[in-house]
Amino acid sequence: MEVYLDNSATTMCYPEVGELVYKVMCQDYGNPSSMHRKGVEAEHYIRNAKETLARILKVNAREIVFTSGGTESDNLALIGCARANRRAGNHLITSSIEHPAILNTMRYLEEEEGFRVTYLPVDSFGRIKLDALKEALCPETILVSVMYVNNEVGTVQPIQEAVRIVKSYKPSILFHTDAVQGFGKYHIYPKRMGIDLLTASGHKIHGPKGIGFLYIDSRVKIRPIVFGGEQQKNIRSGTENVPGIAGLGLAAKMIYRDLDMKTALMRELKGHFLDGIAKIENTTVHGMTDEGSAPHIISVGVAGVRSEVLLHTLEEKGIYVSSGSACSSNHPAVSGVLKGIGAAREYLDATLRFSMSEFTTKEEIDYTLETLYNCIPVLRRFTRR
Repeated sequence: MEVYLDNSATTMCYPEVGELVYKVMCQDYGNPSSMHRKGVEAEHYIRNAKETLARILKVNAREIVFTSGGTESDNLALIGCARANRRAGNHLITSSIEHPAILNTMRYLEEEEGFRVTYLPVDSFGRIKLDALKEALCPETILVSVMYVNNEVGTVQPIQEAVRIVKSYKPSILFHTDAVQGFGKYHIYPKRMGIDLLTASGHKIHGPKGIGFLYIDSRVKIRPIVFGGEQQKNIRSGTENVPGIAGLGLAAKMIYRDLDMKTALMRELKGHFLDGIAKIENTTVHGMTDEGSAPHIISVGVAGVRSEVLLHTLEEKGIYVSSGSACSSNHPAVSGVLKGIGAAREYLDATLRFSMSEFTTKEEIDYTLETLYNCIPVLRRFTRR
């Protein structure tokens, strides 16, 4: 049996999405900036995708900007808004357990462009400390960025409470959320919630890689960070990735169809998996396990077995998981998220992330649990002490 439990790293494309991407690449391949029929057809795909995303988020289609993915969207949101609003202040706020696309961009703004950044601490479940947010706000604050769902431990951040605190202090402070792990799992309505900018990525929702979008409220002051032919109202220049955009639009439409039923099934499987993990001695589940956690992410610490060893042992049995954020897996290091939540030392290099999708089955979970029951005691016996 082959079991794919690394859906937070990337997902399998819906077959319908793959077919559409192929069609746009090989048949409707015009440049959307061209004025002839082929160009008009290509532009039609872009407009349809924008309208689909706008309906899902309940925003205006003109507020959707397509990018190459979550990382570019995060960079555009942070750098573009920091530069555009610098006259109003030079203070930025984020959490200490954000995705590297946020943390490294914040460090760049801090070290190279002179902005002051506050990194909010989190509790043992990975939730930002709202009192620390209140204390961090000051007249110089221009932007706050807090992720919707943590990509390693699955904790859902108290976004609405955070937005309320920020906007009560000063309505003009911009609020950005990296919703790469939340979009497609939750109903998110930025205008209703007071979110000014929102990041999402195609390959996390059964869409293509290399495509994402940034929602930018029409009132937001932002500067481009990519320059060229002034496509997308000069916010993000470059010929649009029409096949990717079309695929993203279809994937979003499909994943939000019967979303509540899909997430309920994932949450049921998650509960089953957690019950099984509890039977293994000296293990822990990082983050939250109730409704305060995402339905698809489970972070499990297995004392006495290095994560890399367990990962490859599972791989040999056809089970694919992750030892942390896939975006930084080429540079092995102790997880900043696990350190941030105060995980015990024995779990810092002994944690795996299991992440599901709507295609995950109970049989796959049972096979994974059975494999863990069999291999963990053996690996522990051979671990050097």
